[in-house]
Amino acid sequence: MNMLQRVAEFKGKQALYFQQSSEILTAMRNVAVIQSIESSNRIEKIVVTSKRLTDIVNGHVEPADRSESEIAGYRDVLKTIHGSSDHMPIISNIILQMHRYLLQYATGSGGKYKMSDNDITEELPTGEKIIRFKPVSAFETNEAMHNLVLGFRKRREEGIYPELLLVAIFVLDFLSIHPFSDGNGRMARLLTLLLLYQAGYEVGRYVSLEKCIEDTKDQYYAALQKSSVGWHEETNDVRPWVEYFLTTLIEAHRRFEQRMGGLDRTKGWKSRQVETVIQHLMGDFSLAELIDRCPGITGPTIRQVLDRMSKKGLIMAITKGRNARWRKIEQEEF
Repeated sequence: MNMLQRVAEFKGKQALYFQQSSEILTAMRNVAVIQSIESSNRIEKIVVTSKRLTDIVNGHVEPADRSESEIAGYRDVLKTIHGSSDHMPIISNIILQMHRYLLQYATGSGGKYKMSDNDITEELPTGEKIIRFKPVSAFETNEAMHNLVLGFRKRREEGIYPELLLVAIFVLDFLSIHPFSDGNGRMARLLTLLLLYQAGYEVGRYVSLEKCIEDTKDQYYAALQKSSVGWHEETNDVRPWVEYFLTTLIEAHRRFEQRMGGLDRTKGWKSRQVETVIQHLMGDFSLAELIDRCPGITGPTIRQVLDRMSKKGLIMAITKGRNARWRKIEQEEF
């Protein structure tokens, strides 16, 4: 209950923060979008370069391969949630529609529940794969999803249980059903964001929840494993998963307050924002890419940051001139 109260306290402060500088909030929102798309896909080993990611997210290029197609699909669903969460009731048709958009560029086969059974497996250090959990069978999936959605909506309307608790358990049950042949993890994270928005928790617009999960993915899988034992028999202990879920939300709010507090009250927030963006980039990057990811921050300011970080040995220029590209020196932390 203490963790629920802490998250509720953060929720109560939201309105105060949202009255702060729109320039800062816009910058945070744009960075969060990039990080969310990048992290949620990277958890599933879907990786593209920072430049291609930025170009795809901004709609400057079309996806050129399977990984980029997965990125584009996630971008579209995330955009829909950010813009239309109040008009997306938790029903099977909406979930199927989200899945169809998620895979529309990659396979075009989304929007329907699995046709064959699937297992949740784990690869051991030896390379051997073991079955970690057997989800609901394909035959039972449609009914299981119907019951999941119906039960969630009913309990939310009753108002007996804290809505955050209902959201956490919904996500756990969704992952245990594993209703799709592909994209279950990403769908779970998108549904988490949608349900949190509908419950009035807006932090995911400004701090990437997916990045928080990626940063603690070992704990994520461990909590999921513990809370899925006995799930089919309805004897599972939801506490490990709920604790992880709430801890992640608390961490997201902590990051939000830290960035808003420091950025809003002290000088140099633009430089720190550029440094934060660079810290999360993969591969080489250019000034133009940083400008795309740092709205409201001018090119000269970004150049000053690049020059300062270069002198500190944190980054290095690998090409020079008008189209100069830079690279992080990974051994260093900043």
